[in-house]
Amino acid sequence: MEITYASPSFSDLRAAATSSSMPSSARPVRIIPLQHPTATTSSSSPPNAAFSRWTAKLRRMTWMEWIEFFLPCLRWIRIYKWREYFQVDLMAGITVGVMLVPQSMSYAKLAGLQPIYGLYSGFVPLFVYAIFGSSRQLAVGPVALVSLLVSNVLGNIADSSTELYTELAILLSLMVGIMECIMGLLRLGWLIRFISHSVISGFTTASAIVIGLSQAKYFLGYDIDGSSKIIPVVKSIIAGADKFSWPPFVMGSIMLAILLVMKHLGKSRKYLRFLRAAGPLTAVVLGTVFAKIFHPSSISLVGDIPQGLPKFSVPKSFEYAQSLIPTALLITGVAILESVGIAKALAAKNGYELDSNQELFGLGVSNVLGSFFSAYPTTGSFSRSAVNHESGAKSGVSGIVLGIIMTCALLFLTPLFEYIPQCTLAAIVISAVIGLVDYDEAIFLWRVDKKDFLLWTITSTTTLFLGIEIGVLVGVGVSLAFVIHESANPHIAVLGRLPGTTVYRNVKQYPEAYTYNGIVIVRVDAPIYFANTSYIKDR
Repeated sequence: MEITYASPSFSDLRAAATSSSMPSSARPVRIIPLQHPTATTSSSSPPNAAFSRWTAKLRRMTWMEWIEFFLPCLRWIRIYKWREYFQVDLMAGITVGVMLVPQSMSYAKLAGLQPIYGLYSGFVPLFVYAIFGSSRQLAVGPVALVSLLVSNVLGNIADSSTELYTELAILLSLMVGIMECIMGLLRLGWLIRFISHSVISGFTTASAIVIGLSQAKYFLGYDIDGSSKIIPVVKSIIAGADKFSWPPFVMGSIMLAILLVMKHLGKSRKYLRFLRAAGPLTAVVLGTVFAKIFHPSSISLVGDIPQGLPKFSVPKSFEYAQSLIPTALLITGVAILESVGIAKALAAKNGYELDSNQELFGLGVSNVLGSFFSAYPTTGSFSRSAVNHESGAKSGVSGIVLGIIMTCALLFLTPLFEYIPQCTLAAIVISAVIGLVDYDEAIFLWRVDKKDFLLWTITSTTTLFLGIEIGVLVGVGVSLAFVIHESANPHIAVLGRLPGTTVYRNVKQYPEAYTYNGIVIVRVDAPIYFANTSYIKDR
């Protein structure tokens, strides 16, 4: 069949076909109308077309699909094999729960809050995420990076010992949750693609160093500067050296050594995998027993922790909301990067697809509802999610089990927590962030891509010396600058025809390809637009 292409401006295509001088014995002609770029049928812009496709998809959704859109847990509940999955989910939840209880108190101290607020943050958000979250292995709760951001920003507004400080931390949870929900509903998850892995690695490496130094005061026995910049912290440590106390240093070092040894054994030997999760609990038990028996006066303890579940209360201090917007945006970005990254990796390993927009919505609802029960901002944890996956978690049931364990801790175990040494909680934080120091990535980038290594170096250096907020902004800014530079200066290849084929390839890669005198065939490896037209002309 012969194919003829015609413009829709030709009013009667069939008449044109029949009126042609083609003999009756000729092959039939199939006319394909071509839409002009300015035609009404295609005048909508790409964003409008994408929005139209999305709205059309929503109109086709059944009522069950609508329910699953807002309650992703129904997707795995329908296919859940109770006899096969429940036992492994139960064991995974218990394993991660043993890890979360001491970690949540440690991260609350890092955030400048009382340990009880760490337990609160590991309570309601767990149940909510099990319902609204799309990842089946992600373990949400307090994390080190977000806790450091909270303390760094709120410390400039209020003293950590005041009630206002706690209210602002809870308000931040509400604001972060709202932003995450908005991003999820508007399907803005694609924005995180513009932040390269080099920026994330450099930022987490520098933040881990800052977090580790911030916990040094519990080892040294005296207060140090709470800055997020490395130079003031180091100066403060040196200036107070005459106040150094041996007992907390020795005890903290022993606990840190125990944690690192158990983590190493848990990673290196499969039959000792349980040691990785049991490390924090082991350190807490040993430290508590020691403090209970010997009552060391030179080692500070956690102190009294309220017993019982958090009460429902509306976040307060909304007059500070406007000043907290930049911080909430920063925490939202960090939380998304930390959570969505590990959630996608775990989804790929377990053979199911993860919707990043649905994940944002689930995290947002967790933070919003958590703020009404005295929780500060939470997100997915690298370490706990990895342990959850290694323990065989199959669904959100492991998260529900984890929430039940936190409930039991709040109801029955808080009287025992008052004897936990502060240096033990500091050792738990340090052992957790050591894994965030990604020097292997820096070595790899140096060997493979000097440009990405430069980006890693810029981000980590600015984070260390200028602060976390500036480090993130500089890293993201430089990352976007690299993207714009690549787009404005695209690679241009001269093409030639491979002998004996109709295939055209880059003549630099295929020197045997034919070229034609007076004709140059080029391929521009990027969309042509105003920013790169002059560059293409110059080339």
